[in-house]
Amino acid sequence: MRKRQLGVLCAVVLILFCFYSLPRSSPDGPRLPEQQPTQGPKKLPDIPSSAGHFDVQDSATDKTGVEKPAKQPGVPSPAKQPGVLSPAKQPDASEIIEFTSKKFTTTKPKPVPGGAHPIWHLIKEAEREFEAVKARQSQTLDDAAAEYRRRYGLPPPPHFDKWWAFAKSKGVQLMDEFDTIHDVLTPFWGLKPSTIRARAREALGADNQLMGVQVRNGNATHIFGGTDWFQKSVIGMMQGFVEYLPDMDLAFNVNDEPRVVVPHEDLERLVHKARTVAMPAANTAKKLRNGFTQKPLGLSYNGRFDEVKHTRFDFFPHQPVWTHSRISCSPASPARILEEDEQYDDLEQYAAGDLGFVSNWTAMSDICLSPSLASTYGFFDRPNAFGVVHDLFPIFSQSKVSSYGDIIYPPPWYWAGKVPYSDEIDPPWQDKLNRLYWRGSTTGGFSRNGGWRRQHRQLLVQKLNAPDQATILVPPTSSSQDDGETKTWTPTQVPRGEFKSLVDVHFSHVGQCDPGDCRAQRAFFSLREYARQEDALGYRHVLDIDGNAFSGRFYALLRSKSLVYKWAVFREWHYEWLRPWVHFVPMSLHGEEWLEVVRFFTGGRKGGSGGGGEEESEEGKGEVKAERSVGGSGVGGGEEGLGGEEAERMALRGREWAEKVLRNDDLEVWFFRLLLEYGRVIDDDRDNIGYSG
Repeated sequence: MRKRQLGVLCAVVLILFCFYSLPRSSPDGPRLPEQQPTQGPKKLPDIPSSAGHFDVQDSATDKTGVEKPAKQPGVPSPAKQPGVLSPAKQPDASEIIEFTSKKFTTTKPKPVPGGAHPIWHLIKEAEREFEAVKARQSQTLDDAAAEYRRRYGLPPPPHFDKWWAFAKSKGVQLMDEFDTIHDVLTPFWGLKPSTIRARAREALGADNQLMGVQVRNGNATHIFGGTDWFQKSVIGMMQGFVEYLPDMDLAFNVNDEPRVVVPHEDLERLVHKARTVAMPAANTAKKLRNGFTQKPLGLSYNGRFDEVKHTRFDFFPHQPVWTHSRISCSPASPARILEEDEQYDDLEQYAAGDLGFVSNWTAMSDICLSPSLASTYGFFDRPNAFGVVHDLFPIFSQSKVSSYGDIIYPPPWYWAGKVPYSDEIDPPWQDKLNRLYWRGSTTGGFSRNGGWRRQHRQLLVQKLNAPDQATILVPPTSSSQDDGETKTWTPTQVPRGEFKSLVDVHFSHVGQCDPGDCRAQRAFFSLREYARQEDALGYRHVLDIDGNAFSGRFYALLRSKSLVYKWAVFREWHYEWLRPWVHFVPMSLHGEEWLEVVRFFTGGRKGGSGGGGEEESEEGKGEVKAERSVGGSGVGGGEEGLGGEEAERMALRGREWAEKVLRNDDLEVWFFRLLLEYGRVIDDDRDNIGYSG
């Protein structure tokens, strides 16, 4: 009996001890000193922890278009120091992970002609091609209809004449360049029109994170889902032409990330059927009706989207998605090689010269050619949101990765002016600092278990600030080359720190991460303070980079008096209207050429020659403005120095072109053309409708 009493007493003591300890325990283990509440450091502005990057989410921006810091649950604000944000206390050693960059096997970039710097060849060729594109644009409706048939082997869609008049009234510059629309809609020609309409209804009938719009009798009669500004923007974009659209249901993706990726075997069959059966049938009609079918079968006219009891969309945010993303790639592509150690990036398809300057912007963003993206790009590592379907569904998205089948359209984000540009806060070129500038957040993916080391923004910031060797190109001296021999530029290793003052690229906030990963990134990166739009416009060279999806800053930067450097995998509607090396500077995936590109356009100077150096003032603004005469100083000098003058010329060219082709009028014209094309694809009588001229 005494033993039993003793046992009961021990059990009671144990239970009391557990109850006493429970409130003092943390679900993440022992509480670090950093997590203790403090009153000293000034806290950053709070926004919902689920908010993505500023690019495509209203809650993550202010009116300047610069990213707001996102406060993470359970993670305090770091202490404030002059020009740098650092953690209140260093995290445990186990949380500090050394940053390493994996080396990937690649094919050799294509050679470039000798003589001038490789960038000069790329600029010259890009300008020649673009001028040819502008010169060949159709001037009359008949010319445009003939060019349409020549390109696509189809008659133009119904109301093409109405679209032409609309586009001409808006002063559109490129009347024939709409290949992107044809490309994204081609697979849908492989499905029956009724199937496409049914899938739109199915997608909108369940909670699939979509916004639905019903077009009935020439009006947008019902809209459901999405935020208020998103709804108003989409309807506003359609207002000028909705009367010419057929009755249809439109499903708009409200997430940053794309939604539709079809297995290669299915996609191949769809495209084959489209090109060999459906499209030829539409091109053989002897008499075309310039209008759409009235009241297509299956559409609801009761002012709502009928509920469905199942969904084919699968949702798994914060999980790796490379395997899903590559399934539409050809089995013969590098991304589909079965053995990971045999995979390679096919640089030959998009890069040129010893350093791999971008020569083909489309191929560079083709993920099927670059399996290294599986471990170097945030979306593939752990997207912040992800809901995917593997059958071909008509989902309209603002941007997409090359392997996805979403229908891209001009983003309402741009139309609504979410990141406006103001000429009043943009100084003239000669008053700007001569260095590359960027501030932003660690968006692009969600970081867990050290995943930030595999995400593109972190990799770019780390590489541009690494204390390692970089490669630049040096021209031969006159005494080192034979008479009559074409000179070549020699890759030369130099300490990256020698050019430190040419680059001011830093994070201003850490977010989209588990608490441990957030602390590790604060310990690794030297954070800068929150920046405003006018801070970026104080620099001649500004960087634009993908976040969770497309970057919403791009248009504002292009309209500025600064030169834009673009790093992007996500594709947008303007692919044919904006040209690399003509309107902006493209940056490759691997980054071997990044420093040389900046060095070229800043005039070939070594870092530190303009001030700043090791004793930079707050935000690196101790640097004096660079002289406009750029030849002869620093490594290279001579002809290379001309790149400084070309930088100003390209910045002006991009600014002037953006004012002509990135207006709301241009977005509406492109959207009008897209919805006419889509309206034909989903019409049961699509073989007999179109514009005959």
